[in-house]
Amino acid sequence: MITIKYVSPVGSILLSANDGAITQLYFDGGITTPPSLQESASRPGVSDAHVLDTAVKELDAYFAGRLKEFTVPLCPQGTPFRTRVWQALQEIPYGETISYKQLALNIGNPAAIRAVGGANHHNPISIIIPCHRVIGANGKLVGYGGGIEVKEFLLGLEKK
Repeated sequence: MITIKYVSPVGSILLSANDGAITQLYFDGGITTPPSLQESASRPGVSDAHVLDTAVKELDAYFAGRLKEFTVPLCPQGTPFRTRVWQALQEIPYGETISYKQLALNIGNPAAIRAVGGANHHNPISIIIPCHRVIGANGKLVGYGGGIEVKEFLLGLEKK
């Protein structure tokens, strides 16, 4: 696994790749940055370097308002339930939001609203897996690992 730092309009982001897929995207210094995620001393593999380069190009285009759907390969690690939630997050259209309740309904488990919130909280590939598109049932912005200001920025970017 290799990790790089990407400087974005919302601050520094740590991006990790392994076996030709993005495995983590965390806000550097944010509340979701896992303590074990640090710059890797290992030599980057060709496929990992390529996928990180692709991710950087796609993030640049996203922040410039030119990219609405990421195509970089992803490999988030989590329980089957969490991976199902993360897959459903990727189906939320660019510029749109849904509630946690709607997300629970989308995965076929309407009683799992809190578990859906937990899966959102543990999303290892923020922005690309768009957990920022999930809002409270009352339409208010609630919880985001990068901070509410970042969530507001990302949603504003997508509304343009």
